[in-house]
Amino acid sequence: MGNYFQTVVDLDATPADARTLADSGLDWLVREGIVRAELTDCVLGAPSGHPPGPSWAKAVDQEDWEPSGGLAIETGRTVFHCGQGDPRFAVCPHCAGRADFCTDRLEEIEGAWEPFGEAINAWSDTGSAAVTCPHCRRTGDLTAWTWSDDYFALGYLGFEFWDWPDFSPGFLEGLSRALGGHRTVLVAGKL
Repeated sequence: MGNYFQTVVDLDATPADARTLADSGLDWLVREGIVRAELTDCVLGAPSGHPPGPSWAKAVDQEDWEPSGGLAIETGRTVFHCGQGDPRFAVCPHCAGRADFCTDRLEEIEGAWEPFGEAINAWSDTGSAAVTCPHCRRTGDLTAWTWSDDYFALGYLGFEFWDWPDFSPGFLEGLSRALGGHRTVLVAGKL
């Protein structure tokens, strides 16, 4: 079994504006009826969250099932990830080359992950980290790299929905607009 989550991460939020943006996003979600304003015990790993609202279905692709969890809003430096499994590769922000972590047969490529693991730990501790591309040899800010299956997103604001059907593109675009048109990415997984 397990619990599924979908986290919409604001890639442009800064430490200084994350709380204000969180409030703007929540206001939009409540106005749309997607979540309720009150806090209840409805999210995994947090004392409380916002339960689904009367119009939760406006956010999803298909109404396969009703959400059984709610929304937790994460502010502060966070390494958002998919939970189970590992990323297969990362893509360089300069040359678009793939830094593969495993072969096509899913066998680990020795030493390929270490620079990325160290950079993620450094970013988590300091908010700053870079990785050198194994192809073009240019160093790129870790937050500019993209990941297979959007496995990681590093940021200061995330809207974490627990046990909801898959979100629709229209909902994701609407939430991005509510955040001032910021770039967002969806990180989804299972615990």
